[in-house]
Amino acid sequence: MRSIDWLQLGLFVAILALITKPMGLFLGQVLDPKGRTWFDPVFKPLEKITYRLMGVNAEREQDWKQYAIAMLLFSAVSCIFTYAILRLQNHLPLNPQGFGALSPDLAFNTAVSFTTNTNWQSYTGEATMSYLSQMVALVIHNFGSAATGIALAAALVRGIARHSVATLGNFWVDLIRTTYYLLLPLCVVFALVLVSQGIIQNFNPYTKAKLLEPMTISVAEIDANGKPVLDKAGNPVMQNQIVTDQTIVQGPVASQIAIKMLGTNGGGYVNANAAHPFENPTPLSNFLQMLSIFAIGSGLTYYLGRMTKNQGHGWSIWTAMMILFLGGALLCWWSEAKGNPIHQQLGIAAADGNMEGKEVRFGIFNSALFATVTTDASCGAVNAMHDSFTPLGGFVPLFNIQLGEIIIGGVGAGLYGMLVFVVLAVFIAGLMVGRTPEYLGKKIQSFEVKMAMLSLLILCLTILGFAAWASVSQWGLTGLNNNGPHGLSEILYAYSSCVGNNGSAFAGLSANTPWYNTTLGIAMLFGRFLMIVPIMALAGALAAKKISPASGGTFPVSGGTFVILLLGTVLLVGALNFLPCLALGPIVEHFLMLQGKLF
Repeated sequence: MRSIDWLQLGLFVAILALITKPMGLFLGQVLDPKGRTWFDPVFKPLEKITYRLMGVNAEREQDWKQYAIAMLLFSAVSCIFTYAILRLQNHLPLNPQGFGALSPDLAFNTAVSFTTNTNWQSYTGEATMSYLSQMVALVIHNFGSAATGIALAAALVRGIARHSVATLGNFWVDLIRTTYYLLLPLCVVFALVLVSQGIIQNFNPYTKAKLLEPMTISVAEIDANGKPVLDKAGNPVMQNQIVTDQTIVQGPVASQIAIKMLGTNGGGYVNANAAHPFENPTPLSNFLQMLSIFAIGSGLTYYLGRMTKNQGHGWSIWTAMMILFLGGALLCWWSEAKGNPIHQQLGIAAADGNMEGKEVRFGIFNSALFATVTTDASCGAVNAMHDSFTPLGGFVPLFNIQLGEIIIGGVGAGLYGMLVFVVLAVFIAGLMVGRTPEYLGKKIQSFEVKMAMLSLLILCLTILGFAAWASVSQWGLTGLNNNGPHGLSEILYAYSSCVGNNGSAFAGLSANTPWYNTTLGIAMLFGRFLMIVPIMALAGALAAKKISPASGGTFPVSGGTFVILLLGTVLLVGALNFLPCLALGPIVEHFLMLQGKLF
C-alpha cells in the first residue's frame, strides 16, 4: 500500500467533493422545466420540436401512477426496438464484419440488459455486435436508461420537497431535458478528452495484422450445426489450429465509452472492457473514467439538499456514502495488496500482492479502486477480472451490489435507493424515542414504511431466489468454472449484478445459455421495475403530506448522529439479508485459503 496510491485516493475524493456542488446546481437547472442553462440557444428549439413530435404537453405534470406508467411504456417500447435490431442485425447496414443475428435468448437478455441500465453482456462485443447495433440499439439505451434513472430520482426528491400536492413532474420532460442538456453535452466533451488519450473513434473495418511468429492453439471441433463435437466420454473433441493473423478491433469507441461511464452503463465495446487499451489507454483516462462514474450521482446529493432547502441533509447523505465507499475501497485494496499466502509459499514475494487477472498498466490499487467504484455505482465497467480477486477482494464488489448500489450509486438509482434507507432510518429513530417518525417535517406512517420495505424485499428475494434455483439445477451448475464456495460466489454475483442493474461479473460463469440468458433477463426486469414502482408510490405519498413545524423532539436529518444512524440502518437492514450466503461464499473461501485450499 504505497504512499503514491494513498495520494491518488485522497485526490479522487477531493476532486469528487469539489465537483459535487457545481454538478448539483446544474442538475437543478436541468431538472427544472423552466430552468435556464448554457445550452439553451442550441437545445431549446430542439426540445420544443421533440415535445411537438411526441405530443407531450410540457406544462402538464403527472401523479406518481402516471409518471410510473410513462416510464414503463418508454422502457417497453425501447426494449422491443432493440430486440428487433439485434435479431435483424445481419440484414441491416453498418455491419462491415458481416456479423449474424443474435439468438432469441441472447437478444432478449441484451435488450433487457441495456433497457434496465444493467449492461450485462453474455457475448463478446467486438465479435458479436455490428456498428449499427453498438451505436443505435445499445447507445440509445445508454442515454435513455441513464436519463430515466435521473428522472426517477428527481421525482422522488420532488415528492420529499413538495407538500399537499399530487404531482411529481412530467416524466417526458425530465427524460428529454436530462438527455439534451446534461448527458449529450457532457458526453461530447468527455469523448473528445478520451480521444486525446488514445481511444479510437472511426467506422473502419477491423484491421488484420500478420503475426511475426504463427502460433498453434487447441480449439473445440464444431459440427455442421455449430455445436461442439463430443467424444464417448462426453468431452469436447479438440483440434489444433494454426493462427497467422491477429484481428484488431476498430469502430466508434470513444463516444461509447463517454456515455458508458457518465451514464453508469458499463457495457464494454470490447470484451476486455476497461482493461483494453482502446477503451482505457492511460492512467489519466483510468482516473477520469472512475471520476465520471461518480460525478452525476454525487451531484444528485447536492440537488437533494437544495430542493429540500436543507443542504446539510444532502451533505450528510454524501458523507455516509463516502464512508461506505472508503471502507470498501480500503478492504479490497488491502486484501489484493496482501495477496494469496499460497502463492507466497510457492516463492512469490508478498510485496507483489495479487496481480492475477489485473492489467499491469494499472496495478493493484487502481484495479481495487475501479472495482469498488464501479460496484458502488450501478456501472459494471471493469479494468480487472473480479473472478481473480482474493476472496475478501471479491467480497467487496459483491457486497456493494447487494446493498443496492446506494453508495453514490448509478445515475439516479443510487440516490433513490439511499433515500429508502433514509425513510427506514427515520422510522427507527422515531421508534427509539417513542415519537411519530418525521422526515423533513412529514410524518412517516405505515404506508411509507411498507413501500420502503417492499422495494428492499424485492431486491433480496429476487437475488436469493434465482441464485438458489441455479445452484441446485443442472443448467446452473453446468456453467460454473469453479466448484465449492467460489462457484457459489460466481452464481450469486451474476444474479446480484443483474438484479442490482450493475452488469459486471465474476466472469468464471458461462452465462450465454438459454437458461441463464432468460433467468438473468427476468432478474434484471425485476430489479429495475418492480423496485421502482413502490418507490414511486412512496414519492406520491410524501408529496401529498402536509409539513409539520419542527419541535424539540424532531429528529435532525443532518449531522453526525444522523450519519451514524443511516450507516447502521444500511448495514443492518441491507446487509444482514445476504450474510448467510456471503458466509458460504467469499467469507468461508477466505478462511479455506488461509488453510491452503483454492477453488
